[in-house]
Amino acid sequence: MSSSKKKREEAMRKRDRRHQRVRSVPSDARLVNPDIDREIRYIIQLAQSGESRIVTLENLVLFSTRTRDAWLLDSEDDLALCLCREGEPQPFRIIDTSDKFFIEWTANFRIDGEAFVVDQFSGRAWVIYGYPTAEISGACQGE
Repeated sequence: MSSSKKKREEAMRKRDRRHQRVRSVPSDARLVNPDIDREIRYIIQLAQSGESRIVTLENLVLFSTRTRDAWLLDSEDDLALCLCREGEPQPFRIIDTSDKFFIEWTANFRIDGEAFVVDQFSGRAWVIYGYPTAEISGACQGE
């Protein structure tokens, strides 16, 4: 047998042994439910500091801006909840149980170029400029 053939066979055996060592996930492994309250506190703190950040949790998008605003968005249903405006936390209601959470949404949103447009269920509408709309849109689309 040629030395190159022996080397190839030896490399294949090593590769096979490496693959045998891979273990599967234990059957009792659980997915961690997001702590929505913790994430909201975090994004509000960032907003109050004037830090722009985007956090995604499945179909939810939380973001803070340099203008000290923070929002929670549902990207599937285009729902919005203002968490912080100009550094001031806004009233909102979220019920968090051990396995679920419920959000009392107050508005719908859409992104129109550079504009973040909010249509509140109360009838008031906001058009806000200066948000990182391209990044928010990307986060809403799962990018």
